[in-house]
This record gives sequence, structure tokens and C-alpha cells, in this order.
Amino acid sequence: MKNNTSNTTRQRMLAAVIACAAAALAAGTAAQDYPTKPIRMIVGFAPGGGTDATARPIALKLGDLLGQQVIVDNRPGAGGNIATDIVAKSNPDGYTVLMGTIAALSINPSLYSKLPFDPDKDFAPVTQAVDSTNVLSLHPSVPASSVKELIALAKTKSLSFGSSGVGGTGHLAGELFNVMAGTKLVHIPYKGGGPAMIDLVGGQVQVVFATGASAVPQIRSGKIKGLAVTTLKRSALMPELPTIAESGLAGYDANNWYGVLVPAKTPRAIVTRLNKEIVKVLNMPDVKTILFNQGLDAAPTTPEAFGAYIKSERVKWAKVIKAAGIKAE
Repeated sequence: MKNNTSNTTRQRMLAAVIACAAAALAAGTAAQDYPTKPIRMIVGFAPGGGTDATARPIALKLGDLLGQQVIVDNRPGAGGNIATDIVAKSNPDGYTVLMGTIAALSINPSLYSKLPFDPDKDFAPVTQAVDSTNVLSLHPSVPASSVKELIALAKTKSLSFGSSGVGGTGHLAGELFNVMAGTKLVHIPYKGGGPAMIDLVGGQVQVVFATGASAVPQIRSGKIKGLAVTTLKRSALMPELPTIAESGLAGYDANNWYGVLVPAKTPRAIVTRLNKEIVKVLNMPDVKTILFNQGLDAAPTTPEAFGAYIKSERVKWAKVIKAAGIKAE
């Protein structure tokens, strides 16, 4: 009886080992042949925005390198949560990829009490795609020509700052400014960066931490003033503008970024292949130019570096969100 039981156990163990080996072999073969059909790149915002503007040139060139079409699929809603959840629940076969955002991966986990996905467990990072700065922009009537002057003014007078909405990078850049400078700029949320910029030009709000793409034309035309950029490094878009960090708030850093991820358990060989080809795309001069004209800087990384960056950003913005008492609308 004991022999029969041990034989059965051994047979089951052998069958399990064979099944695992077969699965590993199948996965390896699939990764070797990848891709054999079109790939979907899910974007969590409508066409025309920064995420979409990043995804399209990458998708086009990536398709050329992989020999298969990469189709951009826009699934807007809930600050990028809908698109992110779609990818989290997709087959881990490399045929559904996410153009992830700082919003869904590093901000929303602190804004929403519950998310339908786990930003750590449900994804395998591939590479960061781009980095972009915001510009601390003022209406010309505001009597401040430097960050220090703005801080001094904001401590004696009530000033408002507009943003594209609660929890957006422009909103959080302003709240980080408040925390670090000890100011109380009053937040006015809009339904998009465009309306916020219109009201800044019109003088309905005094300050906007605007995207480079929306701020630069208005600064060049003299309709608004640009004081500084929000990233640690100066921006090639407006190299004459100092950073907020070098203007008196040491360590201030608020940027916007997007990057590519795939579902967790995607074979490592596929992640490596996607990283290799997307990094090639991001280093192409014409792609860099297209992105730069949208106010975006190509910023390719390794999967490991991108994963670590997502986590560090989440920790950073969680502190700002808590200090400012921000909640999702």
C-alpha cells in the first residue's frame, strides 16, 4: 500500500516537473518568435494630449523594428486608471502594452482609496519613455520677477494658481511649492490645461505650473511671464529659465513622465526585446525632435531603473498629497 502511494506521489511530481518544463519551453519559443501579430499600446488619455503624443511616434517606429504594427488604443477616463487596469488584466504575452503615466502609477495610489490594479504586482516595467518639465508661469500683472519675489509676495497677498485638475502634475507642483516655500497659493482646478492657460492669460488666476508645450508660446508672445522650470535640470525648451531649485527652493523637483509597461509574468525575453527596441526608437534623432517639439525629452532607461523610479515617485508624491490634504474628485 505504501509503495503504491509513494509511486503515485512520484508520478505526480514527475508529471508536474514535465508540465513546468513544457510550459517554460513553450514560453521560450513564444518569446523567440515574438511578435507574430499586431501589438496594442494602450493610452489612458484622449488623442492630442501628452501621453498620446508620446505613444504615436514610438508606436510607429517600434512597429518598423518589430515587423508588426503597433496600434495605439486610447482608453481615457479616471486619470488613466481605466487603461492601466485593462493592461493589468491582459494576457502576459507582450501583445498588450501600456504607455503608463506618473498619474496612474505614482499619484493615483495616494489619491484613490482603492484602485482596481496594484502598480507593483500587476506590471513589469519596460522603460521610461519621456520626461518633461512644467514652467512656473505668472500673469504679467503679478509684481514678481523671480521665485524669491513670488514667495515673498505670496506670504503677504492671496494668490491663486490654476491647474488641469485635482491630482494633476500642475496641481501637485503647486502644492509641493506651498509645502517647501511655506506659501498658501490657492488651487483653482480646471478641466484641462488649456482652460487653465486661457484664464492665466486673462488674469483670472495669477499662477500656473504649466506644461512646457502650453507655456512656451505664451511666454514668447509676452502674454505671460515664465519664472522658472520645475525639474532639477534646466529645460532645453527654455534654457534661459532657471530651475526652482536653483532659485531658492533647494531640492524642489516636479516633473511629468510616461513609460512603457507590460502585464506581470510577461516572459523576461519579451521584456528585454521591447526594452532594446524602444530604447533604439527613443534615441532616433527624428523621434527626439518630434517629442522635443511637444515639450518632451526622450528618457530611456533599463526596466530595473524604471521600476525603482516609479516607486520613488510614489513615495515622494504620497507625502505631498497627505500634507496638502488632496482627495480625488
